[in-house]
Order: sequence, then C-alpha cells, then structure tokens
Amino acid sequence: MYIIAGLGNPGKDYENTRHNAGFDVLDYLAYKNNINITKSKFKALCGEGFIENNKVLLIKPQTYMNASGESLFDAINFYNEEIKNLIVVYDDTSIPLGRLRIRPSGSDGGHNGMKSIIYMLEDDAFPRVRVGIGAPKYNMIDYVLGRFSKEERMIIDDVIKICADSIYEIINFGVQESMNKYNSYKHPSLIEDEE
Repeated sequence: MYIIAGLGNPGKDYENTRHNAGFDVLDYLAYKNNINITKSKFKALCGEGFIENNKVLLIKPQTYMNASGESLFDAINFYNEEIKNLIVVYDDTSIPLGRLRIRPSGSDGGHNGMKSIIYMLEDDAFPRVRVGIGAPKYNMIDYVLGRFSKEERMIIDDVIKICADSIYEIINFGVQESMNKYNSYKHPSLIEDEE
C-alpha cells in the first residue's frame, strides 16, 4: 500500500492558500479516483481506495503544518508500512510557480511540515513531490498563508493535475522515472514569458 500525504493547514481560514497546495493535490487525486477523504483517523482526514489497481491511503494531517509528522508516524506504524511507500506532497517557495520537483529523499529544505515528518519518522528516505509556489516578495508567513491571484490560480490548478500524474508515475514506474518525466515540466505560461 502507498500512503500519500498532502500537507496543509485545516479549516476554512486556510483553504486555497499557497501553503495548502499539498491538500489541493490530494483533493484532486481523491476526485479523480473516487476516494472520499472524510474518515477521521491518525489526527488526520483519510480516505482509502485504489489508484490504478494499487491500494492507497490518502491522508491530510489536521494537526496544523508544524506537527504533520504526528499523523504520518501514527499511520505508518498502524499499517506497518515501509517508509519508501510514503509519498509526501507539499508547497515549496524555492521552486517557481508553474513547476514541480520530485525527489526520492532529502532534507526538509526549511519547510516546517517536512521538518516535523523527518523528525517523527527519524528518516528522510521517502519520495516527495514539491509544488512550486514561487518566492515571497514580502513577509514569508503572510505570503504562504496568502491566496493565489486569479492568474496564479489558473497556473496552480494546471500544476496540480501534473503533480497527480507524477504520483501515478511514482506508483507505477518508480521515483526515478517520475523525476525524468516531470522535473523538467514548465507551465506553458512560463515558456511563453521566456520567448
């Protein structure tokens, strides 16, 4: 089984904020694969189902970002799942809006949700999909807790679909194949800007 976690903050106040890009990807995956993320378990909202014949648990920690690791620690221990079968999706300010990065392992990169996960699991050897939200032009907290402009929202909605595709690729063919296919992705609007 794969445990696919999207990071974000719970509650209406945080819906559609940049910091909730991980939640947005999970919601899209759930919609495309007829999985309901409504069960309250592991200090999270969870949904079990199948993605292309692979059993998955979709999990949205409800602990607030800084304690995301508590949910994933509980879920992995409950299912006795291998760490390599955890996929974490989250926002990243070091990646431009309209891009994503897949990695098989690595540090938290200054992301508090990832910091909590790595601390709780005592391991960083799990795949992650980093959703580019662009660098802040002002205060970091205000930026990540702010909402996308209308134009940015159109871009991020497209990227969310590509992130879902990259997760299918990880599940079916492995992290390296997904990296090869999607780490060079640029949203068409970025390509137009460069021309």
